[in-house]
Order: sequence, then C-alpha cells, then structure tokens
Amino acid sequence: MTEGDRVAATNRRARHDYAIDETFETGMVLTGAEVKSLRSGKASLAEAYARVTDGEVWVDNLHISPYEQSNQRDLDPKRSRKLLLHKREIERLMGKVQERGLTLVPMKIYFTRGMAKMELGLGRGKRQHEKRDATLEREHKREMERAFSRKQSGKR
Repeated sequence: MTEGDRVAATNRRARHDYAIDETFETGMVLTGAEVKSLRSGKASLAEAYARVTDGEVWVDNLHISPYEQSNQRDLDPKRSRKLLLHKREIERLMGKVQERGLTLVPMKIYFTRGMAKMELGLGRGKRQHEKRDATLEREHKREMERAFSRKQSGKR
C-alpha cells in the first residue's frame, strides 16, 4: 500500500486476534454498485474470512452494503467474492494453510490507482494469554514513552 491509497474498510481486530506473519495484496471481483458502495465506506470486515477452494481464493462474510442509487438490489451483501492472485501465490497459500494450520485474514480494503484491493494476512490465531501479554507489553511501552517525554521536557 502506498501513500496515495485511500482506505475503505479495516479489520481492527485482526492484529489483536491473529499473529500475522505475511501480507498479500489481492484484487477483488466486484460489481459496479459494490465499488461505489466501497468508495463511500460502506463495508465491514469484522466477520470476514478467506479460504482457498479449487485453486481459487474466496472471501466470505465480507459485508458491502447495497448502493442506494443502484438498481441491483437483489445482490446479497455477504456473498462470496473471488480474490485475484497469481497462481504461484495461490499454490503457496494453499500449502501454508494446509500444512501449518495458518489462517487467511482480510486486513483492509483500499483503493490504489482507482482499483479496489484487499490486504490479506496469513497468520496464526493468538491464545488468550498471548493477547493479554501483548496488551501488557503495549501499556508498558506507552508508560516508558510518557516518562521519557516528561524527562525530556523537564517536568517531573
């Protein structure tokens, strides 16, 4: 993702619930009304997940609200959508998901050069104690930065 890209939707819980090892940029097969709805930010990645089936990558439970001015009202907002990757990348993902028990997690949807893209993360689910440890570590780091900034400004 470059600086000129505009984010349409993010999965805020992805990094909290999963230890993401690697990310991939994928294209998506969408209708025109879905693209317009994405541009207005009407999408949710909260329950979305990706899967590899028959050599193709699909994202399920990605909710894209129907576009108000569209006449395509019959499309299911949570339908399965095909993700576009190179064949080598799909084969690599298939191997990692089957062998090591990794999961494909949709991280964010954004627009780059007018095209809707999805950042797909390959990661392992965190256990409850790992989530607690990460939260504690983040809090300690924040406290250290506060103390350091107070020391730098001369306040005590």
